[in-house]
Amino acid sequence: MLRQGYFITGTDTNAGKTWATLALMQAFKHRGKRVAGMKPVASGCRFRGGKLTNEDALLLQAHASVSLDYDLINPYAYELPISPHLAGRNNPADFAVVKSRLEQLQARADVVLVEGAGGWYAPVNAHQDISDLALTLGLPVILSAGIKLGCINHAKLTAEAITLKGLRLAGWIAVCNDPDMRCAEANIATLRETLAAPLLGTLPYLPNADLNDLGRFLTTDRL
Repeated sequence: MLRQGYFITGTDTNAGKTWATLALMQAFKHRGKRVAGMKPVASGCRFRGGKLTNEDALLLQAHASVSLDYDLINPYAYELPISPHLAGRNNPADFAVVKSRLEQLQARADVVLVEGAGGWYAPVNAHQDISDLALTLGLPVILSAGIKLGCINHAKLTAEAITLKGLRLAGWIAVCNDPDMRCAEANIATLRETLAAPLLGTLPYLPNADLNDLGRFLTTDRL
């Protein structure tokens, strides 16, 4: 069986990558797929039971179709809430390890969704950034576009950078994370006309969201 996988990146930090990933996981599950999520590198982690864990990675673990060890989902967890290349100086992310964990997840799921950290060029270790990680994993990319002032510029730049890296932009998701954003629908319409990839759905601003019900806002039929 052909295994699917996608790398979810964002237009910036706090662009809704985790919500987009959860929504995709649920949308694929609605189609009868076994789904797993992965957060290779995470900063701002907390100790639980003597082990560093990340809130976003725990959500991905909870919403997977199969029971998975935390270390498979988040191999590099850093305590300080700063850029991974700084937080992980004593334990820098090794992309060969990440790829090995991805392959283990792919053996257990039909679809694996890999959530990046920060934006497309956010540094992961001393010499590599998120774009390098996506290239190493060789997955098509889904862009989480945080709909806020400046989002058109950020989304166009990121889409161009993905293409320049030699990767395919498979689709994008509009994440309305600014309740005060004016003309949000008009901005989304502009991006829909501009980006050379399908809009998979729009996640509205939901201050009290049911994280088990995000999949209804998306379609994966064009992936």
